[in-house]
Amino acid sequence: MPAVVSEGLVKKFGKTEALRGVDLQVERGTVVGMLGPNGAGKTTMVRILTTLLPPDGGRALIDGIDVAREPQKVRARIGLTGQYAAIDERLTGRENLEHIGRLFHMGRAPARQRAGELLERFDLVDAGDRLVKEYSGGMGRRLDIAMSLIAKPSVLFLDEPTTGLDPRSRLAMWDLIEELVAEGTTTLLTTQYLDEADRLAHRIVVIDHGSVIAEGTAEELKRQIGGELLEVTVPDRASLPDAARVLGSIGYGAPQVDDALGQVTVSIDRSIGIVPAAVRALDLAGVKVDDVVVRRPSLDDVFLSLTGHTTEDTPEDPR
Repeated sequence: MPAVVSEGLVKKFGKTEALRGVDLQVERGTVVGMLGPNGAGKTTMVRILTTLLPPDGGRALIDGIDVAREPQKVRARIGLTGQYAAIDERLTGRENLEHIGRLFHMGRAPARQRAGELLERFDLVDAGDRLVKEYSGGMGRRLDIAMSLIAKPSVLFLDEPTTGLDPRSRLAMWDLIEELVAEGTTTLLTTQYLDEADRLAHRIVVIDHGSVIAEGTAEELKRQIGGELLEVTVPDRASLPDAARVLGSIGYGAPQVDDALGQVTVSIDRSIGIVPAAVRALDLAGVKVDDVVVRRPSLDDVFLSLTGHTTEDTPEDPR
């Protein structure tokens, strides 16, 4: 049985449908990335799977245990790191870890031993006896994940773990997550960062407006929109409609227009000779061009193709 299973999960907040019958499976020892914009339902999904929120329909299982019927058994098997670090800044890193160990009914000595193991594992030994309020954002995030692993959970939930981190700390967090997965930790990772899902996830579930709209490996999702893309950047935003019309006659499918970047992108079935042909066609149409490139699709392209908007276009979900 997969480590995590959801079948037709539904959740409503008043008239708002946060989840609309979501099916999900996470195989043991893998990372599934749940990708979507703010407000898509990712955090609601995690809260249900971690017993913090009851579903209005469907069911969810962790290691075969129903999260609604036996929440205590589920909590003994999972770890959770939310969007905001759940650490007590008035305590030291070591005290935070020992406190969580005691909440899991570990004896004082085992809790102290486990805290020491995790401080070493997460490169926090030197900071272990400092107050957490003195920690950097990246250190606090590492401690937060360490706390979620205190009881050696079989499934780890990471809900947008790199939100608010600087680029260096974000890359360090990616390395840490990869190490945990290499050690066999089953992980459900929610993120709105497409590059994060591309690097970390074995499989990706794309969720938008409370529904799963696509799933597969990163490469499978990229292949859905074609092998290569022709991308044109124009200096005059007013010429974007003309550029889109020209590229629509060269490639296949509807061209994607990005007003902010002044770009038009279209799928192509061949790349040989396509750049000079596009430049000539655009010149004949009176469209001035800054740049013309052929590239492989990214997860950004997949998401835009699937939803018609970027991950930044949806307002923050208050839940």
